[in-house]
Amino acid sequence: MLQPKATKYRKSQRRRIRGRAGAGTNLRFGEYGLQTLDTGMLRSHEIESARKALTHFLKRGGKIWIRVFPDKPMTARPAETRMGGGKGAPAFYVAAVKRGHILFELAGVTSELAKEAFRLAGHKLSLATRLVAKI
Repeated sequence: MLQPKATKYRKSQRRRIRGRAGAGTNLRFGEYGLQTLDTGMLRSHEIESARKALTHFLKRGGKIWIRVFPDKPMTARPAETRMGGGKGAPAFYVAAVKRGHILFELAGVTSELAKEAFRLAGHKLSLATRLVAKI
């Protein structure tokens, strides 16, 4: 699973994610991309399962770029724990993405293959997505 090798602080504040993405909204590497239509947090296992769906469908053909990285630690308290006692331990990592950010890019495949591959990968994510292509 994706996670940073080291972080400056063990626990981070949640913050509120709003608005559109400023950077990362254009295709840089591939011919096709998977773009978010929502704002939210993508867990590392969601990104990994979407990547697996892409590579499995494409039968390791084409080239895939992952444009997001889960670098924000999220904490969780144990189940059935009483209130108080401080913040929980880091449980998983998320990538905070804004609307319009490109998540994956793909090159070396036909448009029909890219459309179906991104449809399958989009089902693995908790955010709404769409296919974008270079003109």
